[in-house]
Amino acid sequence: MADEREPPPLFEEEGEQLFKEEDKQEEEDIFKDASETKPTENEKQKELSDSDDLFGDGTTKEISLDDAQDDEPANLDAEPIDKKDDEDDEPVEDSLPSSPATATATTETVAAPGASKAKAEEKNDESDLFEEDQDKFEMEIVITDPQKVGDGMMGSYMAYKVNTKTSNPAFKKSEMSVMRRFSDFLGLYQKLSSKHATKGIIVPPAPEKSVVGMTKVKMAKTQEETTSMEFIEKRRASLARFLNRTANHPQLCTDSDFVEFLEKDDLPKATNTQALSGAGVMRVFNKVADAASKATSKMTESDQWFEEKQNQVDNLEQHLKKLHASVENMVLHRKDLGLATGQFAKSAAMLGNSEEHTALSRAISQLAETEEKIDALHMEQANTDFFIFSELLKDYVGLIGAVKLTFREREKCFHVWQNAQAMLAKKRETEAKLQSAGKPDKLAQVKSEIKEWEEKVEKGQEEFGKISKTIRKEVSRFEHNRVRDFREVVIKYLEALMDHQQQLIKEWENFLPEAKAIA
Repeated sequence: MADEREPPPLFEEEGEQLFKEEDKQEEEDIFKDASETKPTENEKQKELSDSDDLFGDGTTKEISLDDAQDDEPANLDAEPIDKKDDEDDEPVEDSLPSSPATATATTETVAAPGASKAKAEEKNDESDLFEEDQDKFEMEIVITDPQKVGDGMMGSYMAYKVNTKTSNPAFKKSEMSVMRRFSDFLGLYQKLSSKHATKGIIVPPAPEKSVVGMTKVKMAKTQEETTSMEFIEKRRASLARFLNRTANHPQLCTDSDFVEFLEKDDLPKATNTQALSGAGVMRVFNKVADAASKATSKMTESDQWFEEKQNQVDNLEQHLKKLHASVENMVLHRKDLGLATGQFAKSAAMLGNSEEHTALSRAISQLAETEEKIDALHMEQANTDFFIFSELLKDYVGLIGAVKLTFREREKCFHVWQNAQAMLAKKRETEAKLQSAGKPDKLAQVKSEIKEWEEKVEKGQEEFGKISKTIRKEVSRFEHNRVRDFREVVIKYLEALMDHQQQLIKEWENFLPEAKAIA
């Protein structure tokens, strides 16, 4: 068959002798392949291992210890290629050399400088976050025994007993109890916010004042009145959440004002807390937002992470507000359902008493008792909807406001830094003009001012970097806690909802035989 094949006319100028020699050599190669000896055991093992490697790349040559000892040029040429491929598959952090200059170069070749730096910072922030969570001390704060102190509208107030159990060495005792009024909580928030919010730390917001609710409490003849007790219970729960959120923060839990609030018997009366009431809080936030927007209107966000987070926070705030409004309406409707069920139970009881037929009277009376129990279940479910789900949403709407406040503090810090740079540029222009005009008498003063503004620029840049890093960590902690809290609350809410539904089914199943017994 080899004799019948004709070679392609590639080298016509060299004549037929060249074709004959190539045909002869090719013919010898064919028969040589056909009569080749059986492969050795090593070659069989090698072929078997190659066939077993189903997921092999096929383009990368595998390097073994034997290959490293060989002096064949093919293996030497393949070694740098394999090494480069291996380095590309490894994480950037693991392949970085110890030299700073080499590390920077390697990072720039693997990914964009901004993206790799942001990833590294985000990874470090998450590791720091979980390390801080592991190092936190145990602390449990419970608020009990709300008491009305004093008489009259102006001279009375509500006091709450704050019980604390902790292993934090910053406290003198492991267990302590103190009495605190509502203004003391507002004073604590004011102190913590003034010290830490400007540094980028998310300070949990204190509960808002309610003039209407507190007026009802003061005007109530007895503390057992339904409206006053409901308001007091809501406030007690919100105050407990405020303290526990503060206690779970690694920086705030060791603050001297927080420690003093929990362990000192008598505190000085808090002042200037009127601005923290209801609409006053919104006015303060709006003023700060307007001032920050005017001061930083020309700020161009260079960090993509902050721009994305700000958009996420804004969207999350809108959705949480809508969900909170829906849950509030659900609570109101469930309470209305409970009231209607109670009225139906009373009407059924009156009908049962007036019915002459014995079996029918007994069945109607049993229906009234069942409806009374269902009324209690509806009210219990309404309280569950409010205290478990609605209050969580309200708390996180307030926390998002605190997160946005830290972003505004960062913008203000950036504005201070940019103003310092602008003043430094002006001073340097003045220096150049004085030097060209030949006025050495004023030159020394300008140089001193330049040095002062250089220090301000350096300080502003340092503070902007610190607050940016702190906000990254705070937002990461906020997101971690948000996912954990919502998971726990949703599971708890669904369990309570299922329990109430099972009780409803049980009550109707118990009533069914009475209905069937009517003759």
